[in-house]
Amino acid sequence: MASFTYYLLAATAEIAGCFAFWAWLRLGESVYWVLPGIVLLLVFALLLTRIESSFYILRIAPISSQPWS
Repeated sequence: MASFTYYLLAATAEIAGCFAFWAWLRLGESVYWVLPGIVLLLVFALLLTRIESSFYILRIAPISSQPWS
């Protein structure tokens, strides 16, 4: 359950961080939008390191007996 929570938090941090950069570049917001964007993308990367690899692999690419059919 902890991996799922980290995954949701990481996804939220990624979206918010990317939005901050987008707002700065596309909406003409202040350059100060970049600072929280950097922090949020760092949080995103750190949270991804907390997710167990077995959780990630089993959810994204389930093992199949016939992977190419």
